[in-house]
Amino acid sequence: MNGPVRVLLADDQQLIRTALRMVMADIDDMEVVGEAGTGAEAVRLTAELAPDVVVMDIRMPGMDGIEATRGITTDPSKSSASARVLVLTTFDDDDHVYGALRAGASGFLVKDMALDDIIGAVRVVAAGDALIAPSVTRRLIGHFAAARPEQARARRELKGITDREREVLTLVGSGLSNTEIAAELCISVATAKTYLTRLFTKLDARDRVQLVILAYEAGLVSVG
Repeated sequence: MNGPVRVLLADDQQLIRTALRMVMADIDDMEVVGEAGTGAEAVRLTAELAPDVVVMDIRMPGMDGIEATRGITTDPSKSSASARVLVLTTFDDDDHVYGALRAGASGFLVKDMALDDIIGAVRVVAAGDALIAPSVTRRLIGHFAAARPEQARARRELKGITDREREVLTLVGSGLSNTEIAAELCISVATAKTYLTRLFTKLDARDRVQLVILAYEAGLVSVG
């Protein structure tokens, strides 16, 4: 990526936005290009300002963060198709994270995490990867998906992928890294990455988090 990471802060709490803006102001490779206090404003400003990353609160008045995330990631007429979304959550009491990931978010941030970790997460997502590390992705999705047995019964059908790609998807859903997938299948890391790229294209997935969700919904991996 050329130039600093362009960030839009979307949170109805001015204090949160101010704290993040102050931290990012001292970072050479990051620039806050705008702030939004509602989901609707976040969608509008994303279209106007074309940020690289939108840091999105879930609970906001009117349009919530899930609906705003969906508008940003799936409706080019309303927003920038290249913008990636990090949702904000308290994790322990917010069961909307799964919905936000399904809406197209690239991961989540916990509001009380260290500021350095938040900055690092923004960089990871801006670089085109998922925020959540492979080793903890499945556990995170399982935490929220376990409360939705109706989705476990309605298995998603995967069409157009090869048997080998299905194997790779299963391993991604089990939380394995690219290196671990390569070792498991006796292939090179570069080949593992090629399979992942194919899965992103064939399954219309934005990142690794969405592949984990698809693996769960297709019944390739189970929660727990």
